[in-house]
Amino acid sequence: MTLSALASLTGAEVSSGSDPDFEVQDVAPLDTATKADLTFLDNIRYREAFSRTRAGAAFATSAMARFAPTSLHVLVTDKPYRAYALAAQSFYPLPDAPPQSVIAPSAFVDSTAMIGRSCVIGPGAVIAEGVRIGDQCHIGPGVSIGRNVEMGPGCIVEANASLSHCLIGAHVRIYPGVRIGQDGFGFAIDVSGNVKVPQLGRVLIGDSVEIGANSCIDRGAGPDTVVGEGTWIDNLVQIGHNVKIGRGCVIVAQAGVSGSTVLEDFAVLAGQAGIAGHLRIGKGARVAAQSGVMRDVPSGMEVMGSPALPLRQYMRQVASLNRLVRKKDRPDGEGEKDGNTATGNAKD
Repeated sequence: MTLSALASLTGAEVSSGSDPDFEVQDVAPLDTATKADLTFLDNIRYREAFSRTRAGAAFATSAMARFAPTSLHVLVTDKPYRAYALAAQSFYPLPDAPPQSVIAPSAFVDSTAMIGRSCVIGPGAVIAEGVRIGDQCHIGPGVSIGRNVEMGPGCIVEANASLSHCLIGAHVRIYPGVRIGQDGFGFAIDVSGNVKVPQLGRVLIGDSVEIGANSCIDRGAGPDTVVGEGTWIDNLVQIGHNVKIGRGCVIVAQAGVSGSTVLEDFAVLAGQAGIAGHLRIGKGARVAAQSGVMRDVPSGMEVMGSPALPLRQYMRQVASLNRLVRKKDRPDGEGEKDGNTATGNAKD
């Protein structure tokens, strides 16, 4: 693709001195790219690698473009990583759907199931009664789809995933080993033995959702569990029953969301974050890695730690604790001699 075509595709601008007709053949990382490759810089930590890259062209911000080697053609954009993603999609598009549905001989498809046009059903897949699958879906090997599940067009369900009690929108990607719609963790505690509470709800998944490998989303106990449009869930995530997740949320690996909690639109949970039940995480709120959230988080707030606190408050507490430890570890009077007292350190 030429730089001018890439600029049109991504909204970038060809920098002054770069050739709009220069062609790239592929995409590659900064350190391995060759003259025929397109790369990007989105993190200042890689500025030195950027200045040494042998790539032919790169996406970069206007502030970073000045560090480019003289041989590099630069496409200037405020969002280099997004631009790179769009370019990479263009170089590596998903394969076209077959002209008609292809069902592996070892797959089982119930006679009442409705399979859309141009679908692929892989070996060993099981499609139960009443299932509805939209056009151009790809169902991988060993997938199990339970009774009356419905799925919109353009979905990809990868190997050995299992789906039950759910309605899935269009263009959803479900990675290997995902479990959707199994019973939630609901029971009444009793000294004579725990009493299971029947789980009677569903899982509703909006359009353009991604669900990473081996993640689990429990069906609702009565109300439905909901995952909003455009939300992306990483590998090994647990979503409890009755949870409501809004649009465009991001949930990173090994995070867990307890039952009946609400994540409003565009909330972010970093890796291994744990959210207690019956809470509300506000619109655009961000929870740092390994944080334990035990109360509501207002919209737009960043929290960190366990129990999670507003980010500034948490960092002040860490700094105060470090000062106390340093003071305790000094021999008596040493702090006064070198002027490095706990009070003095507060200026740092």
